[in-house]
Amino acid sequence: MPALFTDRQDAGRQLAQRLTFLAGQPGLVVLGLARGGVPVAAEVARVLAAPLNVFVVRKIGVPGHEELAMGAVASGGVRVVNQEVVRAAGVERKVFDAVGEEELHEVARRERAYRQNVPAADLRGATVLLIDDGVATGSTMLAGTLALRQLGPARIVVAAPVMSLEAADLLTRSADQCVAVTEPEPFFGVGRHYREFSETTDAEVRSLLEHQSVPAPRPEESHIGMA
Repeated sequence: MPALFTDRQDAGRQLAQRLTFLAGQPGLVVLGLARGGVPVAAEVARVLAAPLNVFVVRKIGVPGHEELAMGAVASGGVRVVNQEVVRAAGVERKVFDAVGEEELHEVARRERAYRQNVPAADLRGATVLLIDDGVATGSTMLAGTLALRQLGPARIVVAAPVMSLEAADLLTRSADQCVAVTEPEPFFGVGRHYREFSETTDAEVRSLLEHQSVPAPRPEESHIGMA
């Protein structure tokens, strides 16, 4: 199967063509999931002439079974609890809180590494476009969506260049809209769709934020009602 995208920048440009309906949307903020989603989001933000920012999500794993998420923490100090998993795993509140606190420290550390002089966007009443470089299971994007809901946006659109059908179905039910360039079946992994898929560095994230971020307009400052 030939790669559909040259690299993350090319993928971002192709994804942007599927998102032109958001161009000019009052209060639009583009968030890249750290780290690989940021180069894709940067291209989308450029095309849509929207502010770019970064969103950090860390899953809270069940002790001893860390791959099983019992919740998540994210930028803004948001914490999400999957009560079903917590009950099934018999995790006590103090254990959940302890693991969650560790992950919150990691979110804060990463945000300091990525942002430096770029402040977090005010998402209250905003239209948020949350982007990753690809979505396999959808668990991280789902955690990001649930976390974003607690920050008060008016609308959440999730998007990625490549997405599994399973993830697309999951995210369509959790976000207001889900967009992808391709949803291959069977799905063999995100990297298979890129010719160049090297790891995105902290320095690259910082550079993209510093050069492409602009202050996110407060929705009420646009004087146009949100849909």
